[in-house]
Amino acid sequence: MDYRTAGVDVVAGRAFVERIRSSVDSTRRPEVLGGLGGFGGLCRLPAGLRRPLLVAGTDGVGTKLELAQAHGQHHAVGIDLVAMCVNDVITTGAEPLFFLDYIATGKLSPEAMAAVVEGIADGCRQSGCALLGGETAEMPGFYAPGRYDLAGFCVAVVEEDELIDGRSTLAGDRIVAVASSGVHSNGFSLVRRILEAAGTEATTTLPHSGRPVLEALLTPTRLYGSLVSALKAQSVPLHGMAHITGGGLPENLPRCLGGGLRARIDPNSWERPELFQWLQEQGSVPEDDLWNTFNLGVGFCLVVPDGAEGAAMAAAAASGHDAWVLGQVENDPEGHGALVRLPG
Repeated sequence: MDYRTAGVDVVAGRAFVERIRSSVDSTRRPEVLGGLGGFGGLCRLPAGLRRPLLVAGTDGVGTKLELAQAHGQHHAVGIDLVAMCVNDVITTGAEPLFFLDYIATGKLSPEAMAAVVEGIADGCRQSGCALLGGETAEMPGFYAPGRYDLAGFCVAVVEEDELIDGRSTLAGDRIVAVASSGVHSNGFSLVRRILEAAGTEATTTLPHSGRPVLEALLTPTRLYGSLVSALKAQSVPLHGMAHITGGGLPENLPRCLGGGLRARIDPNSWERPELFQWLQEQGSVPEDDLWNTFNLGVGFCLVVPDGAEGAAMAAAAASGHDAWVLGQVENDPEGHGALVRLPG
């Protein structure tokens, strides 16, 4: 016996590293030292920082991977992986520095894995962070051949006196919603059950737009790093930011508010994307479950002082994002920090 007959091809692994080298190099930042292949990646802090704080975040893509692998959408989930990490850390006002990935698979498929890494590199380029390194592990017998799992890790930096952590939020602040690109990467355990129950096929389309359902579901998570950079460059005051992931608006929006405050939002302030209506109808999903599972078209939220919402929306539009006033911050007499929805 040898390692290859046991299911792990070391030679193919080395060839894979060489194959992805150009994708990794395309994300390089000036602070990065060395190159791909060391035991650890090296990165300086950007010059000129006074009291830098490092901000770290880690995440995966979840069961969206099952759907993506079944339909060959490997590049898209690479972007998803970066977005799920980067969109979290930028809520502090931090600038992403570098990203690391971990890919575990039953048997290395160079084409599929290269597409994943190219997607990760794409997401890193969009976010201005370096793909500093990663790990690809062949685990025969643990994962089925052709199946893989992903995890990512992002490090960002922010000046301590520019940290955004919700302590500046005030009653009367406006909440600006920024559109999602779809379901993003949360709720796919429910999505997959709905697809199965509805007998969804590759040719199934949304009734009004005619867009294929699977295409809409597998659209990569939108990245919001360039928007936050634009807001900071234009000195738009930011009191808080929230990435709307698992748990939807009810769970994530209150996380960016200070104590004694709650968010009041207007469900009539935007038109819910057709995809969510289709999921609700096909799965007979109760309204509250829909709110607590999906982003419903809101991927990111900005909390700004009253009067600054126009500047925030203009910056979003200039960065290619749809944005609107979702609601406002108010005192919370019950002290639960809950989200309150106006009748919709």
